[in-house]
Amino acid sequence: MFLLPVPLLLAGLGSISRGSASEMLGELGAFAGLMAGAALLNEGLRAEASYDARAVARPPAIPRKLFAAALTGVSIAAAGVLSLGQALPVAVVFGAVAAGAQVLAFGLDPMRRKGMEGVDDFSNERVARAVDQAEELVRQTVDAAKRIGDRRLEGRIDRLCDQARDVFRTIERDPRDLPRARTFLSVYLLGLRDATTKFAEVWNRSRDPGARVAYEDLLGDLETSFGAQRTHLLEEDRSDLDVEIEVLRDRLKQDGLIAR
Repeated sequence: MFLLPVPLLLAGLGSISRGSASEMLGELGAFAGLMAGAALLNEGLRAEASYDARAVARPPAIPRKLFAAALTGVSIAAAGVLSLGQALPVAVVFGAVAAGAQVLAFGLDPMRRKGMEGVDDFSNERVARAVDQAEELVRQTVDAAKRIGDRRLEGRIDRLCDQARDVFRTIERDPRDLPRARTFLSVYLLGLRDATTKFAEVWNRSRDPGARVAYEDLLGDLETSFGAQRTHLLEEDRSDLDVEIEVLRDRLKQDGLIAR
């Protein structure tokens, strides 16, 4: 989808040399529209993959794949009228065929809420909202890790985030775990995000080896605690979980990563 419009760019540049304003507008406009449609389609496919991976989910707020198909159809129709001089009805037909072909190839966006059978809508909605918020923390953490510029550290953070997603899937399978998991996820994920963001700023500014050692030590503690608490989270003994959370909270306070 990103490669197919390239000939339109070359044709548009040729139209500039020929001094044909209508052809230039049609070809370059269609190129821009098709590229934007490809980017929108890519985002829609990502959103659909995230939706499919979850047992409880709300449909994407914006139907990106549908909008991408519409943008493709409009771009093709505009190119037909402005560049090829086609009659408007003919150009509209070509645009509709292009939009329809894209829908057939990639499908439509998810349109319905997805929940667990036998669980009331309120619980499904509560879980979906909590997981959405946690997924956003994971996304922010991954973005912060990319700013560090160290593939090894990025790999460790990716593994921690994968462990977090395992917890999300567990919560979706049994919404009764949400009250305990909410505190667990907020402390761990907030701590990981804030620590990663702060370290990325310090590392890019000063390359301080002491800050790196402290950050890697914290990652080690998080890896150990996170792995253990994924199991404790689903057990009846809540005391172990509460103790671990309190220890981590104190550690983050000492490192200045959360407010005292």
